[in-house]
Amino acid sequence: MTHYTLYASPLGNLLIAAEPDGISGLWFEGQKNAPCPASADGPDPSQPLLAAAVGWLDAYFSGQRPPALPPLLLRGTAFQLAVWRQLTLIPYGTTTTYQAIGQAVARLQGRRHLSAQAVGQAVGRNPVSLMVPCHRVIGSNGHLTGYAGGIGRKRRLLELEQAIILPELIGVSSTKR
Repeated sequence: MTHYTLYASPLGNLLIAAEPDGISGLWFEGQKNAPCPASADGPDPSQPLLAAAVGWLDAYFSGQRPPALPPLLLRGTAFQLAVWRQLTLIPYGTTTTYQAIGQAVARLQGRRHLSAQAVGQAVGRNPVSLMVPCHRVIGSNGHLTGYAGGIGRKRRLLELEQAIILPELIGVSSTKR
């Protein structure tokens, strides 16, 4: 059974979904691909995964590096799961590109190349935003592109993490000030 709660973040409400084995969803209210549950009240103390997610979000939005992630329950295609695993490797306060993610996944799969567009589609279907940090992926030209929660939120999340985005550093796998 899936349990839901709403979290009031500085960037708008977040809907958190938890199942017995892990956090299965984290979406900004109104975000593309977000479910519309029949009810989502405050955190239910009988649901420790929801409490862990709220604690993680409290730390994140206070500008701290969040603690270890609560268990995640990600469901998708093998390709999506491979992309999402790469997203979890992007350190707090850094950025990388769709192209770099594609190169990493291609290497792991023994392929020569993956299209940045295919990677972008998988990134866009990420069901656990923030915890699986798709907001840290930018275009190869250094521009902020695509974010299901909106480009304005993506910019504010990167500002919160004090990440810098300099086109001249894009050849490097990540940037940080």
